[in-house]
Amino acid sequence: MATVAAKREISSAENDELSREPKRPKADDKNGEEGGNESEWENVLSTFTTSSVLSDSAREKIMFVHGKIADHDAVVVLEKTPIREDSLAELFRGSKLRLELRNDIYSSYRLQAPPHLNEIKTTVVCPATEKHVKKYKRQESFLVEETSEDYRSITLPYIQEQSLSLQASWVYNILEKKAEADKIVHDDADPEVGFVLLPDLKWDQKQVDDLYLIAIVRQKDIKSLRDLSSEHLPLLQNVFLRGKEAILQRYNLPASKLRVYLHYQPSYYHLHVHFTKLGYDAPGCGVERAHLLSDVIQNLQTDPQFYKSRTLHFPLRADDGLLRRFKEAGRL
Repeated sequence: MATVAAKREISSAENDELSREPKRPKADDKNGEEGGNESEWENVLSTFTTSSVLSDSAREKIMFVHGKIADHDAVVVLEKTPIREDSLAELFRGSKLRLELRNDIYSSYRLQAPPHLNEIKTTVVCPATEKHVKKYKRQESFLVEETSEDYRSITLPYIQEQSLSLQASWVYNILEKKAEADKIVHDDADPEVGFVLLPDLKWDQKQVDDLYLIAIVRQKDIKSLRDLSSEHLPLLQNVFLRGKEAILQRYNLPASKLRVYLHYQPSYYHLHVHFTKLGYDAPGCGVERAHLLSDVIQNLQTDPQFYKSRTLHFPLRADDGLLRRFKEAGRL
């Protein structure tokens, strides 16, 4: 499976973002479909030349490669797809085995599966910017402590200064149904409490074990957790309730099997909520970055200005411009 993606700038994100925010297709790419005919997909990487491996993970079976397609910088993300239960019979019946070791009751084989059961999910970012390359490069991370004053004096000015490069035009393409309209699971058009729920590009949608959906709110003036107050409770409650209902209806997955949360810092500054299957070690779901939506709602019910006054902690990568601002202010 291959996904060719448009250029999208990134914001302050931690090392866990390495595979977390793949780039969305261009709006003119047949409404965001995996469009194009088979020969086009086969030729996408025919001219790709490798410059370096930015990072990889044997455990997650993923690799990030920097190189060029023609004269354009590109980043290619290669990720082995999970083994699906419904394909086991065909896998066992159609595979070849080569013995590597046998000892008593234990045998080790090299299994060669049929090609269609041995796919590599591929995301192509082209043309890739320097920010994309840095995003996927393995780097050290630092935990930052941000007070409400730090947010006003350091973080918010940084976001405002970077506003042009941090805009996520692909988000508006989705909200306006210029892209990925066929992938939408739930669409609430209300301008105040409405949102669009659709699969994240990190999920290949072939099994629910690694289910990952994103709810993008229709309000365009909410950048992050810091902007939330009690006036946003109807919006958050609607996303929480309707999102879970839609997932139950579409994927037969009950609320008790879902992890619903927001990131801080987010990878792009338009409020969105993550829905992942409980038990799936989803990228960025650690306590240093993820805030359960149920907790967010309860905190705002208790204190209407909770997130405008609270000290928050989050990780930043070594090359992040926001981390540099915190260092310059003597806050790291």
